[in-house]
Amino acid sequence: MKKHGQRPEGKGRLAIIAGRGALPLNIARAARAANDEPFIIGLKGEVFDISPEFDHAFAGVGDAATILGLLKEKNIGRVILSGAVNRRPEIADIRSPFRLLPLFPGIVRAVLSAGDDKLLRAVISVIEKAGCRVVGAQEIVPDLLARTGPLSAKKPGKADIQNMEAACAGAIALGQLDVGQGAVAVGGRIVALEGAEGTDSMLERVAAMRKAGRISKTRKGVLVKLCKPQQDERVDLPSIGPDTIQNAYLANLSGVAVEAGRSFVLDREDVIERADRLGLFVWGIDRTQVDLPSGNGVDP
Repeated sequence: MKKHGQRPEGKGRLAIIAGRGALPLNIARAARAANDEPFIIGLKGEVFDISPEFDHAFAGVGDAATILGLLKEKNIGRVILSGAVNRRPEIADIRSPFRLLPLFPGIVRAVLSAGDDKLLRAVISVIEKAGCRVVGAQEIVPDLLARTGPLSAKKPGKADIQNMEAACAGAIALGQLDVGQGAVAVGGRIVALEGAEGTDSMLERVAAMRKAGRISKTRKGVLVKLCKPQQDERVDLPSIGPDTIQNAYLANLSGVAVEAGRSFVLDREDVIERADRLGLFVWGIDRTQVDLPSGNGVDP
């Protein structure tokens, strides 16, 4: 029987390489509640403060030498990559230990590639070559995953279903190009696709287009976020939080839909409270079954 505070046997200590957002801290607290004691490596320029309740250090985005040195020093066996990273490393930022120099050309190609998926796969390869296992955040915080169907009191209507279908098609096509995970549809047509700026900035762009008259000021819309078709599910699953709901409201959207089982809902109670207060729906899509709402219990 495990004693309180005893690390799970045979797995090694857990490290969280943290970018922006609330997810890394949520994972750390869940890991501690499961009798692990995580070590957090905050990425400079992305994370500016880490709660003193956790053992932590900082490293540059491309500084593999420092990161791998910390993994060895702290006897790390498992690694989670968590949180948003807004800045891709420059070639000059890359620092690799001598033993991993054979991987350097592949890392450079990944940095220069157009999409994030190749870069994340290169990062995983470096970590695993160093003897650690990269695990998905969902192994530590499964309760944060979106479930299928309604998360809020409001349900989507017929126009919302059309927007969800259009935005799903856009998000899938976008994901196949390894560009982003989100799309917004208004009036049954795609009006915005998520790029390097991230979801919140995309929603701000939608609000600006409405103000400028580029999009109808009265017709509602829907944000959909889906996992990329080819995505390694150990890293960069889509996520929404209270700010997503607030920005969707400011963009005059009627709701937000995310992929069930492959997306995180951060601060779930706050998300639901805010959505209910602002009159938005939050829906979990089962993409494998095209589980968009129909007839049953859906508002006209």
